[in-house]
Amino acid sequence: MSLALYGHPFSSYTQKALIALYENATPFEFRCIGPDTPEHAAEWLRRWPLAKFPLLLDGERQIVETSIVIEYLQVAHPGPVRLIPADALAALEVRFLDRFFDLHVMSAVQFAVDCALGRIPAPPEQGRALVADRLQGAYAWLEGHLAGKTWAAGDTFSLADCAAAPALFYADWTHRIGEDFPMLRAYRARLLARPSFARAMEEARPYRPLFPLGAPDRD
Repeated sequence: MSLALYGHPFSSYTQKALIALYENATPFEFRCIGPDTPEHAAEWLRRWPLAKFPLLLDGERQIVETSIVIEYLQVAHPGPVRLIPADALAALEVRFLDRFFDLHVMSAVQFAVDCALGRIPAPPEQGRALVADRLQGAYAWLEGHLAGKTWAAGDTFSLADCAAAPALFYADWTHRIGEDFPMLRAYRARLLARPSFARAMEEARPYRPLFPLGAPDRD
């Protein structure tokens, strides 16, 4: 087996893939894309000119889009932790929640970040205000959904939690999860304590000054 993951430790979607790899202790080489490793950036762009993190290389087979990367790992390199249930209906629930965290939480954070970086022609404060409304709605839905659950889809850690961990990590930095969402706050705390995500967070810690909205002195 010769797995290699191209990405950056501070990237939420790279972290999402790393969580899956760490959950199953899957051997792989991490090829960090940055100014100190131009050869990795060149190979990554040659293979995936859309320039999105991460890219998984399995021999000469390449897999992109993080949810597909995790699905691929379960099929081609399964481990003891099954991140997509065998039951078809349960798997649909997990995939829905994976999409929820990517599309309704992480995409909102990315919009605020892009405004702060000048990639979107809107003042940073306006972008953050727009995102606050979107995130409040997502938080409210999650607060009800998480009632009686340990993890996003129930009692078992899954693909949905791989998506939730970095999404809620950065979302809380962007628009704080308020005291009126105790179940969501507790769920985020469980995610931060999960060894796979705790490891990814520590690896990303040196890069916190890069967060354009200002990384808080916590977590």
